[in-house]
Amino acid sequence: MKGPASLHRRVTGFSLVELMVALALGLFLIGGILNIFLTNQQTFRTNDNLARLQENARLAFELTAREIRLAGGNVCGATPIGNVLNNSATQWSSNWDAGPIRGFDGNQVATDIVATGNGATQRVDGTDAIVVLTGAMDTGVMLANHDAATAVVQAGTADHGLQTGEIVMVCDPQTAVIAQITAANSGTNANLTFAAGAPPPAPGNCTIGLGFPTVCGGTGTTKTFSPGGFINRLTASFWYVGNRADGGRSLYRMNAAGASEEVAEGVTDMQINYLLRNTASGALGTEWVDASAITDWTVSAPQQVVAVRARLVFQTAQSVGTDQQPLQRELLQVISVRNRSL
Repeated sequence: MKGPASLHRRVTGFSLVELMVALALGLFLIGGILNIFLTNQQTFRTNDNLARLQENARLAFELTAREIRLAGGNVCGATPIGNVLNNSATQWSSNWDAGPIRGFDGNQVATDIVATGNGATQRVDGTDAIVVLTGAMDTGVMLANHDAATAVVQAGTADHGLQTGEIVMVCDPQTAVIAQITAANSGTNANLTFAAGAPPPAPGNCTIGLGFPTVCGGTGTTKTFSPGGFINRLTASFWYVGNRADGGRSLYRMNAAGASEEVAEGVTDMQINYLLRNTASGALGTEWVDASAITDWTVSAPQQVVAVRARLVFQTAQSVGTDQQPLQRELLQVISVRNRSL
């Protein structure tokens, strides 16, 4: 029979040294697992932020390129283009004569469009901006008949979707005109009226004559648009980098109604250059120039813009860089103006 000493030795637990060694090994394993977890989490955050940055870049370039490419165009391919809107020269969104594409360098203020400042949706100082006007953003509505004496244009479909007050471009293979619909009917009587005067909403039309050249007052320049022409909404946009309410920056698009819409977040800078062509000789310029170097943006300018080069700087929403700062990527896109093909 075993004595008390043998029984004591049999039930003895871990020693203090053994327990400390076990705890140390456990802490080491937990530390390794925690390090792997944190590394994977940081990798996920970095990849997620970069994916969002790339998606914002794709969206920004696709939408800006689509409008810039169609600047100055219409579905009929008709030139020249008249404009019977009242006081069109005072409104950036309808001033076709000033040029359907117009740029602003970072030091050029566009106070009549968007103010430069630190407020939400205001333009960031030092960033470039661009105005784009086009009548070719969609296929439009086919024109069935035009009574020049009553300024009534009959749409080719009852479901044309056009509304009273909308500014449109009416065109056929010979000419086009920018005008405002003063009355719109649908159904079997799909008539669109372009009366003179200034009925609400502004600006109204200065004449019922929709011909070219534009002559305001009275019957203006008589023109009867031929069946088979088109009626398209006039698209006007001002693209710029603006401040967000949370302190960040985004790419914004202002429409003709003066509403600024955030298009792509994380755009901190935009710099735009232009390639010119001599309209007399057809020779292309050898260098890209800033907007401040262009003094004449009109369609008849001696040096006409035929391509746009846009550099955009994108920044991740979170500080995922190795220096604990947001990551930045500078991307470039060259856009040919389709209405002025190279």
